[in-house]
Amino acid sequence: MASPRWRGALAVLAEMRRTPGVTRAAVAQRLGLSSGSATDITARLRELALLTETPAAAGGRGRPTTVLAPHPDGPVVLALDLRHEDWRCAVAGLDGRPAVLNAAPHAGREPERAVAAVRQAVRRAHARLGDRIRAVGVAVAATVQDGRVVQASTLGWGPVDLTPLGLPGVPLRIDNDATLAGVAEARAGAGAGAGTALHVTVEVGVGGTLVVDGRPVRGATGAGGEFGHLPFGDRALRCPCGARGCWDLTVDGRALARHLGEPPPPDPRTYATTVLGRTDAAARAAVARAAASLGSGIAGLANALDPQVVTLGGLAEPLRTAAPDAFTAAFADGLMTFRRAAPPPLRPAALGDDAALNGAAATALDAVLTEESLAAWAALRSA
Repeated sequence: MASPRWRGALAVLAEMRRTPGVTRAAVAQRLGLSSGSATDITARLRELALLTETPAAAGGRGRPTTVLAPHPDGPVVLALDLRHEDWRCAVAGLDGRPAVLNAAPHAGREPERAVAAVRQAVRRAHARLGDRIRAVGVAVAATVQDGRVVQASTLGWGPVDLTPLGLPGVPLRIDNDATLAGVAEARAGAGAGAGTALHVTVEVGVGGTLVVDGRPVRGATGAGGEFGHLPFGDRALRCPCGARGCWDLTVDGRALARHLGEPPPPDPRTYATTVLGRTDAAARAAVARAAASLGSGIAGLANALDPQVVTLGGLAEPLRTAAPDAFTAAFADGLMTFRRAAPPPLRPAALGDDAALNGAAATALDAVLTEESLAAWAALRSA
């Protein structure tokens, strides 16, 4: 628990992060602070370059209030998103909103080159922002165990060292991209307000996470959430991960190509998007098969994990809407009888392609908005 010196400051910053554009009056009301206390706390935070205040629009009677926002010279985090086809480097202030600084495609089969390119972007950001960077969060399309990439089967990577993406003396948080997308959706997207939210996303394969009270359930070593490697698929198929019958192989672009009798696509996501836009009978039948597999698998997860809400990211929602009858029938058939009357609602993800980037920023900020971190920032400012 934070000391009295920092408790109010952390609470105010948490409200600013939770509701970008929040007013000082609203923060005081939510936290049960007097007007004087709120004024004193925000004044201190201004002095520490942690927030800035601008006049709020006039709202009738009462004393004027201000809108709280991150200080332009305040602490920031870097959010990195290493995806199947490209990477992005973004910066986010204490409100958690990432702004992309650099982005480029990468050669997926050459992890060393991809890491080197992202490392250069981190160095450029550090040269520009210096000690303002207080943490680095990395989202990667890979299985992450104990903060290390142990396998990226869809990229063709084995273990990859991502620690060069960090900075000396700065916390580095590395996590699976689907896990981080689920965190972002649960905190500020389609799952906001739900204590237990299940996120399922389709990119190259299936990923996701169960988020409880804003925190992902990572398992014993951090490698939880590899939904695509549940044996929901065809046992005759060997997955690049090494297992048989993975769900991954029945819902993405590789599945659609197989159903259409075409060779495995070099870019399964782009291929799937193309097939979803086709209207010929063969494509419609292939999409229906993939949608049915998706619906059946989500039902299984709902039975096992008991979420309040399910958010659908990546191609999951387009696949559902492209073949709604096949998806709905498979989802209903897969639910236990007692769940069918009131199944968990299925909601399209709200953050789109930026979900993992938002999640990387959010988990990096978790390391910044602590008493220890803010005290270090205060010491830096006074030096």
